[in-house]
Amino acid sequence: MLRSARLLILPFALSAAAVLATAPAHAQGMMADMHADVSDVQKKLIDLAKAIPEANYGWRPMTGTRTVGELFKHVITDNYLIPISMGLAAPAATGISATDMKSAEAYEARVMTKDQIVAALEQSFAHLHTGMGLTTDANAAQPMKFFGMDFTRRKAMIGTVTHLHEHLGQGIAYARSNSVVPPWSK
Repeated sequence: MLRSARLLILPFALSAAAVLATAPAHAQGMMADMHADVSDVQKKLIDLAKAIPEANYGWRPMTGTRTVGELFKHVITDNYLIPISMGLAAPAATGISATDMKSAEAYEARVMTKDQIVAALEQSFAHLHTGMGLTTDANAAQPMKFFGMDFTRRKAMIGTVTHLHEHLGQGIAYARSNSVVPPWSK
């Protein structure tokens, strides 16, 4: 019985070994993985923003929480604000400044249509990727100030990615609460 089990396992083991031997080494590095993850969240957030009807952009689950539109504007704002710590200023048209948090609040308070929010999401993610590009695998351990706190560039990037995932989850909950199925899960 042991011999027949070995004969059954052997082809699978040889196949796995062949695949592993021919697979390219993971040469991307941490920051390439971070960009890939942010790109995935980016696509999902933009798809959600497009899928939720504009009539629902004023909906909020309860008093004291963001509306659908405010959620997306918060992501946009942070996509401009976070790169400032990396050394990339926000575009002047946003009015967002590292030295004045009220400028971020003012951006989030802007009245915007759904189409404007979707376009701003796309532009803000392009800006975020540019800002993320200032952190490399080689300088990831470099100390920096991130919203006044001592961080490394790596920790700031991890915080950026987890923050985006937090708001993706929030967006999914908002969508489903409004009978919108996330487009990628249909």
